[in-house]
Amino acid sequence: MPASVALTVLAACGVVIAAEQPDHVNSLTVIFGVAAVCAGALITGERGNRLGVSGAFIVAVLAAAFLGAGSAAGVSVLAELTATLVMRTRWRVCAYTNLPPAVAYAVVPAVIIRTLAGGPTDTVAFYAAVLVAGIASLVVSFGLFSALRRIAFPEVEQFGLRSFLEFMPSGLLGILLAVAGVAITIRIGNDGIAFALAGVFAFSYMSHLLEQSRARARQYASLSWGVLAGLMRSLDIRDERAARHAAAVARFARDIAHSVGMSDAECELAHTAGLLHDIGRFALSDRVAERGRTLTDEDWMAIQRHPELGADMLRDLGMYGPVAEIVLAHHERIDGRGYPNGLTADEIPAIAKIISVAEVYDTLTAADTYRTPMSSFEALNELRRVAGSQVDGRYVEALAGLLSGEGVDYRHANAADFDHELDIERRISRAGAGA
Repeated sequence: MPASVALTVLAACGVVIAAEQPDHVNSLTVIFGVAAVCAGALITGERGNRLGVSGAFIVAVLAAAFLGAGSAAGVSVLAELTATLVMRTRWRVCAYTNLPPAVAYAVVPAVIIRTLAGGPTDTVAFYAAVLVAGIASLVVSFGLFSALRRIAFPEVEQFGLRSFLEFMPSGLLGILLAVAGVAITIRIGNDGIAFALAGVFAFSYMSHLLEQSRARARQYASLSWGVLAGLMRSLDIRDERAARHAAAVARFARDIAHSVGMSDAECELAHTAGLLHDIGRFALSDRVAERGRTLTDEDWMAIQRHPELGADMLRDLGMYGPVAEIVLAHHERIDGRGYPNGLTADEIPAIAKIISVAEVYDTLTAADTYRTPMSSFEALNELRRVAGSQVDGRYVEALAGLLSGEGVDYRHANAADFDHELDIERRISRAGAGA
């Protein structure tokens, strides 16, 4: 079935090519052929998981404008085969889902340009025809690619309207570059095509570098979050409440930040800082973490170092600078009697104040703490009692507003799950997207 559909598409394109006026092989054919190989070699995209972006599309549109359907199809096939070798794509994938759309996005613009404007001319009508042809080519090739992929490989990730909308900005940029290349070639001649193709390869190479950067960001995020998650789980082995407490504080902190009108980025920062606020406890001795032990003055001094230890760990991981500063300040007090630096109200980062409220509330209400758990009402009364001295009253009232519409499972976060709040795949994806 997939093979027959792919062959039908290629055969249809072949009929169109045969019906077109035969192309004339000239120096431009050779130039576009070399350009197609270079563009195919610079293709970007994760094998099988993303739409590839390359200068091959631009070269195909240029060939369609100047040489016709046959040469444009040949250029596209050459670029696709080169990309298949470079990306080590399975030949079955190339034959069933990649090659037919590649031929189609070359033949479609050739037919449209020939129909709307005839041969190349230095007129607005011709440039408009190239623009329309390029847009139609993107739409047809994407639809064909998506349909063939669903038929040939229904078990893998599919590309729908959202994927198309994400791909359109780079596709439209490619069309504009193709129109510019057409104008330069018409006005300057074959000598000008070198300049036009330089733009094509610059576009392709920048896309290549961007994809490499995204891949490295994903790898770095994966490593960093893997290390941090491992440390939190190790801490949880020593202190059973550590992971649950981190998850609860993260959830409360994110929701408080959202309720006071912070941006999505700030809410995400509050959530991440909540997850990691106690990571410095990993560096404390087992004696300090042991329950039921009477702590000495030396033990308390060690405990008061955990914000600094956590901040140092996060700074060393590079991409957690803002989180590190919040972790450092989450035990500071409004009246300046907190630790480690004795900061006062305005000196304490806003998100650190939120973390402080969330942490105190969870400690007072959770069943796995050292004390008899309070009710939500009692915990809020205690927070209100120390508002203005220990914690910021604005965030206490924000938490009270949140709790008023929630059930017991939310108000007492005894079942908060660290892995659910961590959502490491989402964080890695956001890092890869540059978020």
